[in-house]
Amino acid sequence: MTDMKKRSMLKLAALSALAAAALAGCSKTEAPKPAAPAAAPVASAPAPAPKPDPLKIAFAYVGPVGDGGWTFAHDNGRKAVEKEFGDKVVTSYVEKVPESADAERVIRDMVGQGNKLIFGTTFGYMEPMLKVAADSKDVKFEHATGYKNAENLRAYDSRTYEGAYMAGVIAGKMTKTNTLGVVASIPIPEVVRNINSFTLGAQSVNPKVKTKVVWVNEWFNPPKETEAATSLINGGADVLMQNTDSSAVLQTAEKMGKRAFGWDSDMTSYGPKAHLGSAIINWAPYYVSAVREALDGKWKTSPTKIWWGVKEGSIDMVSVAADVPDDTKKKIDEIKAGLKDGSFSIWKGPIANSAGKEMLAKDKVADDEFLGGINWYVKGVEGKVPGGDKK
Repeated sequence: MTDMKKRSMLKLAALSALAAAALAGCSKTEAPKPAAPAAAPVASAPAPAPKPDPLKIAFAYVGPVGDGGWTFAHDNGRKAVEKEFGDKVVTSYVEKVPESADAERVIRDMVGQGNKLIFGTTFGYMEPMLKVAADSKDVKFEHATGYKNAENLRAYDSRTYEGAYMAGVIAGKMTKTNTLGVVASIPIPEVVRNINSFTLGAQSVNPKVKTKVVWVNEWFNPPKETEAATSLINGGADVLMQNTDSSAVLQTAEKMGKRAFGWDSDMTSYGPKAHLGSAIINWAPYYVSAVREALDGKWKTSPTKIWWGVKEGSIDMVSVAADVPDDTKKKIDEIKAGLKDGSFSIWKGPIANSAGKEMLAKDKVADDEFLGGINWYVKGVEGKVPGGDKK
């Protein structure tokens, strides 16, 4: 075999070997990669419990919220509820609701708007609220200053006579004429009791005082209140108290150079020179308590009205004038302390009416039933209670 043929055969063999190797490489299968481990299932957080709807609360006011007195004090209580409970409650109010058929219409409308707790803040709403409560058993009703209750309505009040008594103590010391004056609203026991307590307070430090009264037969009527205050001052009264809702009496005293008290709210700014002190009502403690009971499912009616005073932080005498003698200020502090701990009673006999008849025996302390039925003046108050006891 020639060298040429050998070289050709060797070249062919080599090429064949290379081709076989290439074919073998191309036909080789790669081992499959191991599958990635499956991710562990993530446990989903439980869905949050649905947030309860806020308690809807409505207030019916007899006067405007800017009256500076009665309604202003109630509205401060409403604001305290909002501050205390935040988004757990939604409050609303209707002001200047007359003590008439309109009251029933407004209160029914409050029910229709989904309110579940309704406060009516004046005596004249009692009968309308009883009617609406009877038709709305799933709603809770609260009536201020009344005396009737139902399964879903209860009455509440503040012992305003305690503030009136303290005002009387100051008035008895500060009068120069020994003649005091009261501008009175409506002749119901609440108002008569306040006139009498004012007089008893004054007599405790000055037995010579007498009290004159002018009735305006409305809770809020600044022109009438001004006219009544002017009449009292012209009749010799140099210190005035009121049981009406505006600041008109204090403002009239300021203009005429006499002295007077704020009522229900601190009225210092309305007559700073005339102002002797303010007998205030703090509704916040009661409103916060009542709303908490409703939220906690513990609200229930009461066999008698709920009646809070100095002891519960609902009544106070504030902003006493600088020229009131220190011994009188000390006496006011002692009265407050005694009312708080029960060691002092305003209505303790002997107490006689304006005709001299003994109405409360010596050393006897009046109970709430007695206080709730007063329709006569104590000795020292001039005149007769309109429609009251003629004895």
